[in-house]
Amino acid sequence: MPANITRPSLKPYGIYPVHDILTKASIKFPDKTAIIDGDNTYTFSELEEYSSQFSGALKTLGVSKGDRVGILAPNCAEFVIAFHGISRSGAIVSTINSGYREREIAHQVQDSGCNILVVHESLNEILDEAKKLIENDVRSIAITSNKATLGSFWELLGQSEAYTTTNINPENDLAALPYSSGTTGLSKGVMLSHFNVISNVEQILGLTGGASMAEDDVILVHLPLFHIYGMNVLMNPCIAAGSTQVMMGRFDMEEFLDLIETHRVTKLFTVPPVGLGLSQYPGVASRDLSCIKFAMFGAAPLSSELQLKISEVLNCPVIQGYGMTESSPVTNIDFTEPDLLKAGSIGPAVSDTEEKIVDVEDPTKELNHGEIGELVIRGPQVMKGYFNNPEATQETITSDGWLHTGDIGKMDEDGYVWILDRKKELIKYKGFQVPPAELEGLLIEHPEICDAAVIGKPDEESGEIPKAFVVKTKGSNISEDAVMSFVSSKVATFKYVREVEFIDAIPKNASGKILRRLLKDQQESTGI
Repeated sequence: MPANITRPSLKPYGIYPVHDILTKASIKFPDKTAIIDGDNTYTFSELEEYSSQFSGALKTLGVSKGDRVGILAPNCAEFVIAFHGISRSGAIVSTINSGYREREIAHQVQDSGCNILVVHESLNEILDEAKKLIENDVRSIAITSNKATLGSFWELLGQSEAYTTTNINPENDLAALPYSSGTTGLSKGVMLSHFNVISNVEQILGLTGGASMAEDDVILVHLPLFHIYGMNVLMNPCIAAGSTQVMMGRFDMEEFLDLIETHRVTKLFTVPPVGLGLSQYPGVASRDLSCIKFAMFGAAPLSSELQLKISEVLNCPVIQGYGMTESSPVTNIDFTEPDLLKAGSIGPAVSDTEEKIVDVEDPTKELNHGEIGELVIRGPQVMKGYFNNPEATQETITSDGWLHTGDIGKMDEDGYVWILDRKKELIKYKGFQVPPAELEGLLIEHPEICDAAVIGKPDEESGEIPKAFVVKTKGSNISEDAVMSFVSSKVATFKYVREVEFIDAIPKNASGKILRRLLKDQQESTGI
C-alpha cells in the first residue's frame, strides 16, 4: 500500500484557468504592489489590465486556442504579464531558458511548434541566430526599455483591447509547456494542464506552519521564471496569495543581500548553491536579514550539515522541498516547526499526493520503510504527459497514474523522504538538468574526437559538474581546454563541460550503450 498521506486533504481543487488567480487577486488586492522590478512597480489591477491587453494583442496576431507562444526573457514584470496574457488567450505558454544557445532555442521552438516568441531585447541577437536553424517562420515581440518602440511588447499593449477566452477546459486544456531533460537526447515538452498548475498552487498555499506565501509576504524572485521552480513555486502562488514579488534578473550576492534588506524580504525560496554562498560569504554577518522568517531549498539535494549551517547563518528555520517539472513541480516539503522538521529530508508529501518507494529492478514491488529504491508519485499535479512523445510518457507514467521520478531514496515511518541518488543519469548542475547524451552527441561532432562519455562529478559548490571522458581521433593533439571551449560555444552556461579526461576507449555494453556507472566507479576509486 502507498505511504499514508500525512497532510490533510484539500479536495476539491479549483477547476478554473491559471489566469483566474490574477483576476481574483486584482479584485481582492487592486492597489497593492504585486511586482517590484527595479525602479518600476506594478499593482495587481495593473497586471490584470496589461495581461488582458496582451491577450487581445495575441488575438489580433492570429493566436488561437491551443497555439504555443514562447517566452524568452530573464525575470521581469513583462514575463508575468505575458504568461497570464498567453493563458488568457487560450494559448499555451512555453518558457525558454534565457541562457540557452541558438541550437537549444531552435530545438524547443521547433519541437513545441511556437510561431510567436516574447523575447527580451538583450536576447534578440541569439534569437536571430536560432531562427536560422528553425524551419517555420517565427514572429518575435520584443520587450524593450523604450516602451514606445514600434511593434514592441508595450506598444502592442497600448493598441489592444482586453480579451479573455471563455472556453478553457481546465482539466484537459494545457496551460504551460515547459521543457525538461529526459535521460537521453534533448529536452522534452512537459504538458501541464490548467488543473495541474492550479492544484499545485493550492497545495503550496495549503501548507501549514507558515511554509507558504501570504498577503503580507515579500518574496525575492531570483530563481528564473522560465524554470518550473520560479514559475509555479514563486510567481503563481505569490499572485494567488497577494504577496509582493521583487524581481532579480541576474544573480549577484551583493545585490541579492541588498534586495533582501531594502525590501525586507520575509521568506526566502532558493537553491543549494546560494545557500553554500550564504554560509561562506564574508559580508553576510554584517547584514540585517532578520526579516526572513524561513528559507526553503529545492531543485537539488542539500546535506543536513549544510542545511543546519545555513539555519545558523540566517537565524531562522531552513527546510527542503522536492519536485519535478513533470509534477508542476512540488510533491514534498518539510515542516518549518522545529519539532516536525527533519534535516536532510525533503519532508512528507504535500496534500492529496501519494508516494511509495519501489524496487529499482521490479517497480511493482513496494519496499518497506528505510529500504532504498525509486520514489514514485501520484497526485493531481502530475503532468498529462510529454508533448508529441507517447513512448516517453508511457515509460514515465504508469497506466494507473504513478509518476516514476528516477530518483533513488528512502522513506521513514512518518512519510518523510530522503533523496540519495538518481536512477536516471541526468547531471544536476546548480539545480539545472544536464542530459549527458546531449553533450556526448555534441562532443563527437568535433573532428578530433571519435568517442565521448559524460558523467556528473560531485562538486561542493554546484552539486555536480559535467565531466567528459574523451577518445581522440588518431594523431589528434586536442587539449582539454579546446574540448571545453568547443562545448561552451554551443550550449548554455550550465551545460558547460567543466573537466575533461582523455581515455583509450569508452566502456559500453553489447548493444552499444555507454556504461557510465563504470566511469563513475572508476572516478570514485581514483578520486580524480
